[in-house]
Amino acid sequence: MRGLMDPTVWAEFTPLAVQHGAFNLGQGFPDWPCPDFCKQAVAKAVQENFNQYARSAGHPALVQVLAEQYSKLMGRDINGMTEVTVSMGCTEGLFAIWQALLSDGDEVVVFEPAFDVYAPQVQMAGGKCTFVPLKPDDKGGWGFDVTEFEAAFTNKTRAVLLNNPHNPTGKVFTNEELEALCNVVKKHEGVILVTDEVYERIIFDGNKHVYAASLDGMWDRTLTVSSAGKTFSTTGWKVGWVIGPEALVLQVMNVNQWVQYCVPTVLQQAVAEVLKQAEEPFEGHASYYAYLVDRYQRKRDRLVVALRDANIVPIVPEGGIFVVADTSGVLGFDGTIAEQYMQQTTPACPIMTRDWALCRWLTIEKGVCAIPPSTFYKPEHKHLAANLARFAFCKEDSTIEGAAAALHKLHVENSK
Repeated sequence: MRGLMDPTVWAEFTPLAVQHGAFNLGQGFPDWPCPDFCKQAVAKAVQENFNQYARSAGHPALVQVLAEQYSKLMGRDINGMTEVTVSMGCTEGLFAIWQALLSDGDEVVVFEPAFDVYAPQVQMAGGKCTFVPLKPDDKGGWGFDVTEFEAAFTNKTRAVLLNNPHNPTGKVFTNEELEALCNVVKKHEGVILVTDEVYERIIFDGNKHVYAASLDGMWDRTLTVSSAGKTFSTTGWKVGWVIGPEALVLQVMNVNQWVQYCVPTVLQQAVAEVLKQAEEPFEGHASYYAYLVDRYQRKRDRLVVALRDANIVPIVPEGGIFVVADTSGVLGFDGTIAEQYMQQTTPACPIMTRDWALCRWLTIEKGVCAIPPSTFYKPEHKHLAANLARFAFCKEDSTIEGAAAALHKLHVENSK
């Protein structure tokens, strides 16, 4: 399992940001407290003695709420006891899926750039990822070639993994794109679709989130994975879920009884209450979800302006919490400075790439931490990220304003 023990981008850039006092727009965790109703739900669950083991497949109160809410979202009746299971966050849910469904040599088709846990998880289950690149399109977003996607299928293909909204690009797949993708999947007997939808509630500009599982002929071959962490700023709770047909969900349940046994009962009970509370009016908005979108869209828009001010060209995200931007026009990272940083290989990047070097320079010398997107590409595709950087906007306004000021200073200093 080559590479599983290698240092990660997070092990390098998070300490680097702390060491140099940089404004951290790197790792995607909110730096503000979770809503009070989340804290109150946990306290209530403790006081009401939800402190012992839960049902391994999921606390009944939580799976029932999930079934009710996703039945509405997906337009079908979902059985909470047989078609929903609770996982230790989305990441562990995905791990359990691969352990349940993959055999040695099986292949999983994944859009690239891809969140960096995907390939190692598939590899640990004996499989391998086949990557299809998302590419900037003529509309200022990201697209994919359906022919190229279908060409990635072989007789060993067992699954497709779709992250929607997509990390790191912020792409929200349209209904037409999902129909095209699902039509390809349906041509291949035995291939299932696994969807990572943790950013399902963070979608901008009136775009609509479509669940692939709701499309014609897809329920019986789709597993939908999500979690409470990103939606409620509770990434440390690690409460996620897998929803799908009983035959597939049962296999995930069977793995999880040996991996996690159960997710902490007190947190499952809290999330059950939180999910109900989130649909109520909140802070002058129709619901907590409406508040969340409004808050994040304002943060996205502020960061987009700040990047443009520094001659960094953002590909404006349609959802999620990240902006990927073109840094080829950044002034100051050239000549001797660029050469110096290109020679500074690190344990996490033994063959230095431009995006990695530039993000180190931004963090160390300019006080803004971003993540090099080459970490989300397989080795032979890392060149596609040479001029890119990923910036997170799930940060307090003061952090974003501080980063904006630092980026403005960078541009002014090098424009003279």
